[in-house]
Amino acid sequence: MLSTGLPQGAVPKLVRPGPLRERVYEALLELITTRALRPGQHLVESELAGHLGVSRQPVREALQRLNTEGWVDLRPAQGAFVHEPTEQEADQLLSVRMLLEAEAARLAAAHSTPAGIAALEELCAKGEQAVADDDVDLAVATNAAFHAKVMELAGNVVLAELAGQVDRRVRWYYTPVARQRGTQSWIEHRSLIAAISSHDEQRATAIMRTHTEHTRQTYHQREEA
Repeated sequence: MLSTGLPQGAVPKLVRPGPLRERVYEALLELITTRALRPGQHLVESELAGHLGVSRQPVREALQRLNTEGWVDLRPAQGAFVHEPTEQEADQLLSVRMLLEAEAARLAAAHSTPAGIAALEELCAKGEQAVADDDVDLAVATNAAFHAKVMELAGNVVLAELAGQVDRRVRWYYTPVARQRGTQSWIEHRSLIAAISSHDEQRATAIMRTHTEHTRQTYHQREEA
């Protein structure tokens, strides 16, 4: 097995057109976010280039950009490694996420429509099925989609932009606890839908605060695979 240790089928296809370095960057970021490339894992340029079917140059450029953004650590004389987030880093980001999502839930409750509620219910059913099927990747993706839909229903562009800046890191931190959160996470989502549907801003805010706090606590108490 190559030292990059990518699971079978984990490498995303590079979609054309678009600047190659951008597509390589997005592919590597997705692999890191989904933990196909795990924290602390050594990233070998030649092997990543081989996996992605590109030369080493765009891989090198992507790794430098990922280093600047804090996803990758470039160590002198050692090479590139996926960043290992500290407990403090995770705590700070998940705490900020709580503030953003709680406000989004309040605004979504204030402006909810039947179509918006239906979309949330559809995502919730999809997430519940993913948990039942023990499909962690789908559960994580559907969880992200559910929270994005709440943010969309909030109707605040600035809030959505701020949430977008932390979205990928939230997925990064959520992935290792998705199985532990499991069914309970979607029970909480159901309660949130009920509060939003009834236009209960205060309850929607409280439920989202509790929901995101549960994820933060679970991350700190996680059982590493």
